[in-house]
Amino acid sequence: MSTAVALSSSLKHNLALGIRFPQNPSFYHRNGPKVSTFRTFTVAMAAINTTPLEICVKASVTTPNKLGDCPFCQRVLLTMEEKHLPYEMKLVDLSNKPEWFLRISPEGKVPVVKFEDKWVPDSDVIAQSLEEKYPDPPLVTPQEKALVGSKIFSTFIGFLKSKDPSDGTEQALLDELSSFNDYIKENGPFINGEKISAADLSVAPKLYHLEIALGHYKKWSIPDTLPYTKSYMKTIFSMDSFMKTRASPDDVIAGWRPKVMG
Repeated sequence: MSTAVALSSSLKHNLALGIRFPQNPSFYHRNGPKVSTFRTFTVAMAAINTTPLEICVKASVTTPNKLGDCPFCQRVLLTMEEKHLPYEMKLVDLSNKPEWFLRISPEGKVPVVKFEDKWVPDSDVIAQSLEEKYPDPPLVTPQEKALVGSKIFSTFIGFLKSKDPSDGTEQALLDELSSFNDYIKENGPFINGEKISAADLSVAPKLYHLEIALGHYKKWSIPDTLPYTKSYMKTIFSMDSFMKTRASPDDVIAGWRPKVMG
């Protein structure tokens, strides 16, 4: 591999890769199925001859040619951003999945990433593969910390879907958030201490969904008695990589509507 070169966000020339890196990221349409949209982000490249990774992600249901609300897709995109890897998104309309996508992902799920000539599904597997193939900078979370905050998402969904205020789902979520708050207080500011790691990139998109969906559907927010959880969210949500890869609040609200109304 050649000497690492950081590409400035102001780079506007077409490289030998045939990829255009805009100062203000925008969408580029190429020849191919109309149901897919391609987008290339400006990122610091690990090497000048690195080919952008192809990734299929959920398309927005509220705004054409925008990233959709899948937290698992955001996790992978965050990993690529934090590792300074160039990537090319293929936005997929999951309500009308094109045939080319179903050939790539027979179960019709996102994200899927192309490594060499193989399309790999599942955000856990993808994140691990990215760490193995691109170990610098390292994002490994020690095994004993890897599951910190991992139950928040399921308890959030339980509370979001609940129609009975006395069924204990709110308390179950508060218990998980309180445990997370205590952990960050003693070990933070991130799950692995001073530096962000893979566990943060998994938990943070789910906390983003929690904040927006519960705020909209239940007028509920994380209490001030959990300041370390709130500070953690504020810190990560303000990161450039997070803002670049997050879904719009409208998409998050739309994405959870079937679970709330159904």
